[in-house]
Amino acid sequence: MSDKPHQNLAIIGHVDHGKSTLVGRLLFETGSVPEHVIEQYREEAEEKGKGGFEFAYVMDNLAEERERGVTIDIAHQEFDTDEYFFTIVDCPGHRDFVKNMITGASQADNAVLVVAADDGVAPQTREHVFLARTLGINELIIGVNKMDIVDYSEDTYKEVVEEVKQLLKQVRFGTEDASFIPISAFEGDNVAEKSGNMEWFDGPTLLEALNDLPATEPPTDAPLRLPIQDVYTISGIGTVPVGRVETGIMNIGDNVSFQPSDVGGEVKTIEMHHEEVPEAGPGDNVGFNVRGIGKDDIRRGDVCGPADDPPSVAETFQAQVVVMQHPSVITAGYTPVFHAHTAQVACTIESIDQKLDPASGEVAEENPDFIKSGDAAVVTVRPQKPLSIEPSSEIPELGSFAIRDMGQTIAAGKVLSVNER
Repeated sequence: MSDKPHQNLAIIGHVDHGKSTLVGRLLFETGSVPEHVIEQYREEAEEKGKGGFEFAYVMDNLAEERERGVTIDIAHQEFDTDEYFFTIVDCPGHRDFVKNMITGASQADNAVLVVAADDGVAPQTREHVFLARTLGINELIIGVNKMDIVDYSEDTYKEVVEEVKQLLKQVRFGTEDASFIPISAFEGDNVAEKSGNMEWFDGPTLLEALNDLPATEPPTDAPLRLPIQDVYTISGIGTVPVGRVETGIMNIGDNVSFQPSDVGGEVKTIEMHHEEVPEAGPGDNVGFNVRGIGKDDIRRGDVCGPADDPPSVAETFQAQVVVMQHPSVITAGYTPVFHAHTAQVACTIESIDQKLDPASGEVAEENPDFIKSGDAAVVTVRPQKPLSIEPSSEIPELGSFAIRDMGQTIAAGKVLSVNER
């Protein structure tokens, strides 16, 4: 681990806009992947008739992904800049992987949005920006990629910037918090070195922009909240839940409670990067063992917190949602799947309390009959089985969710208040 401050960085954007190539390029330029490895990938890519995919291979190191040329898993890669130690959360752009994107983006502090200069804003560009906004990503760096394909044209760049700005306005993402950089991940223009091909651009390179990101304040003063991603049985240790500390601190000897499974015990060991550690804080991915907890007592989607301040479990909750896409209208009684932290639970929208003006956030209508694509609303939600979720004003890390149905993300939202069971 580096002694520099840590940032989780999501790389988001439409499929084939060059996210994986950009990540591979970043890792290469920061010395995280040696030249000979890239060479090996280049040969392999050419053999498979995928010349030019060598940087993408750095990320897509699952054989299946190479064959299909798409990113499936959320790969974690690390690199250092002068200011920060980054972990990249590579968020798949493919439709069927948007679930990973949700759990992935929720783990990121800031994001790089990749938009191809020759293609502009595409459907998933929209969806990803929307999710990033709702899931609390603060700063966006927009890489207008593939500038080499459009002959490094300033006009094309400006058109794409304008298009993205319109999109950001639609989802109320402050455009002043966004920086735009024309790049070619494939050729390396404006990634680590200023490009001689774009004399007209006087802004920072991508690495400089990453260095300039504001430092994140770790939420250590909030109570411990650690959503469980998986539960393993490891010989010699026993049951080991694995997850990322979202808020607070976990110490060996702490008494913890898992909700909604409603079991608890004392933390015996904490492991990070295969080493035992005495404590873990926000952003740490850990495996830990709790005295008296068996593999079948807890499951993915549970949240671990202090026994004396356990994670809240919702009987119902009120939330603000924005509908991105739905073929018809949403009315009370609709029961899609809510994805919150690591949990996936079917929830019924019991009532639509208010329709909001998405531009201003003001109430436009009380108790509307329905909401449709593009609408923002306050709704009351009843989970069909126990769900641990927190008001986003208290613990934002556990207060956001995405709503999925028919294989796509139809809405995203944040929790306003929880009526505990």
